[in-house]
Amino acid sequence: MNARVESITGLQAALNERRYICDRELAAALFVALKLERPLLVEGAAGTGKTEVAKAMAEVLGRELIRLQCHAGMDETRALYEWNYQKQLLALQAHAAWGQGGARPKAEEGRAGNADQAVKSVFDEDYLLERPLLRSIRSPEPVVLLVDELDKADEEFEAFLLELLAEYQVTIPELGTMRANSKPFVVLTSNSSRPLSDALRRRCVYAFLDYPSPEKELRIIKARFPHADDGLAAEVAKAAAYLRGLPQVLKKPSVAETLDWLAALEALGRPRLDREAAGETMGAVLKNREDTNEVRHDDGFLALP
Repeated sequence: MNARVESITGLQAALNERRYICDRELAAALFVALKLERPLLVEGAAGTGKTEVAKAMAEVLGRELIRLQCHAGMDETRALYEWNYQKQLLALQAHAAWGQGGARPKAEEGRAGNADQAVKSVFDEDYLLERPLLRSIRSPEPVVLLVDELDKADEEFEAFLLELLAEYQVTIPELGTMRANSKPFVVLTSNSSRPLSDALRRRCVYAFLDYPSPEKELRIIKARFPHADDGLAAEVAKAAAYLRGLPQVLKKPSVAETLDWLAALEALGRPRLDREAAGETMGAVLKNREDTNEVRHDDGFLALP
């Protein structure tokens, strides 16, 4: 492990250096999860930087990032492994041709040629397609596993994932039990669209990410745009916080959209966020018609110079 992540302060500094502005509370949660080899469950609204936590940790630890994007109807097969059916079919066709006097497939030399054994022979590791979960535990070197938006998957998949993370092994009927070569550092994210189980929460270290304060968002902006004008960056950070505070804004601006807003203003050569500049670049920060209409008629927005 990198010597710099042997303390909370060192980990926080390493994350900040990689342009992920991290407060001490989150750094402490990451540090504890790393030391205890527990998954980290990160909850918060969309756009608060949850996914970036895993990306930044992969950089700090010098590990590969493996990402599993969850969705409704996800099953363990797509997340864990599949068989390469096309390759299996070609192998069986080659077996059949060999049985009729054709050339014996090179890959099958030394194997018996009856039909039952031919079928068994195509259920070995040569035909196995590793999906993110299996890849993460079979990697010869430790990785960072990101299970993104777990709340979008159903409860059955959550239960399966819990079992896998508890044992770090999986049983494939045709191959038997596969145990982890190394334990991944696991980050689970949730937008709280459905409650996650108490069983999952008990096994995780927990962190909550809220939208940043204007002061923290200014640090994020300066980390990503170090040459940005200080005054313009401060105005964008303050305006983003104002928009998030408007109850009529349905889709609150994410941190990424704040960065897009500043980039749009710079692209147009706007030195300040006045009312005209905000109107021209609103599509970078607000993403539906209802929100843009509401903001255009908001007294606070109209008060911009």
